[in-house]
Amino acid sequence: MFGILRPCRHRLPGDLAKTWLAHLCGLCLALRDDHGQFARTVTNYDGLVISALVEAQIPAAARRTAGPCALRGMRSASVAEGSGARLAAAVSLVLASAKVRDHVEDGDGVFGLRPVAGAARKIADRWARQGGVTGADIGFPTAVLLDAVGRQGELESGLGLGASVLTATEPTETATAAAFAHTAVLAGKPGNVAPLSEAGRLFGRVAHLIDAVEDLDADAAAGAWNPLTGTGTTLIEARRLCDDAVFGVRLALAEADLRDSALVHALLVHELGVAVDRAFRVHGMSVHDVPPGGWQRPGPPLPPGGYQQYRPPQGAPGPQGPPPPPPHRHGGHRKPSSCLCWRWPTLEIPPKRRGVVLGCVACLYECGTCQMCCRDPYPGPWSGKPRESCDCDCDCCSCCDCSC
Repeated sequence: MFGILRPCRHRLPGDLAKTWLAHLCGLCLALRDDHGQFARTVTNYDGLVISALVEAQIPAAARRTAGPCALRGMRSASVAEGSGARLAAAVSLVLASAKVRDHVEDGDGVFGLRPVAGAARKIADRWARQGGVTGADIGFPTAVLLDAVGRQGELESGLGLGASVLTATEPTETATAAAFAHTAVLAGKPGNVAPLSEAGRLFGRVAHLIDAVEDLDADAAAGAWNPLTGTGTTLIEARRLCDDAVFGVRLALAEADLRDSALVHALLVHELGVAVDRAFRVHGMSVHDVPPGGWQRPGPPLPPGGYQQYRPPQGAPGPQGPPPPPPHRHGGHRKPSSCLCWRWPTLEIPPKRRGVVLGCVACLYECGTCQMCCRDPYPGPWSGKPRESCDCDCDCCSCCDCSC
């Protein structure tokens, strides 16, 4: 739950963009108020969905006026507050703690250095403790999140070719289901616990699968375990699982009693679908490459490294024709722009991770040379993964008028 949902302002019609920003800023300020300035570093786009879900179920939105912020152009703003923002903060802290521990255990980048690893473990312990304190204040047991994260490594070690990839996604599904379900408890809507738990479970499935797809090349280069190659799951199967989960989220939200579902629907239906498209497009797959739901991959599990070359046997229903070419190794497509210094940092496959300092330099450089608006895709400053430009020419539907 860290950056899967990255809505473009063109895809949030009406006042939804302002409402989305209100929840993002509310999450940031909830972290600051309860745990200090440093805790604000775990602010993330996906965590604000928790705050939005609580607000969608209560009679009136809880708002406060926040002072000027550099990220808002030094303007004040009306931001979300209350139990929804605090629940989002608790979940973000605990999941950030787990993510840092995972990097330390894998020795990723600078986390492989002993002094950095030691400091990172202390930070992870502190965030887990802080998330537990906030969770206890609002009646949410963060132990369910920690238990799910703790089971992940042991569970993955027992999986092999032919195993279901959904076994690997189960801990993530359990954690997100618990967080989504507690929004109904905070809102005083016990009837929403079941449908929101189901929506959260499926959201966690998509999040885990997208992460696996995005890390395929990097994990292969590093010799690390990946849920898809480790279980022999093809991209076609993974895409079908994601599409089914997105549809399931839509059905679950339709069953929930929501006062105002516009933003939640935009994020958990439309933006979740966009996130799936974005993840698979890097590997040259589009929605047209997914065969009908009844078609299953015949034969034994695909060996690791063979997922990109796989095509259904002749005569079997499936994708027709070669896939579209993947993004350019070193650049990506450039939108019309007067920028001249847009080629650094390079977009490499597999993605090249950068440390904290170099990532900050890359971020400032990309902002200063308009790459985040003019280059599509541009490399993530820290992760090196392809990111979509925010200045897109969207032809998007209006969530308020759509037929779904």
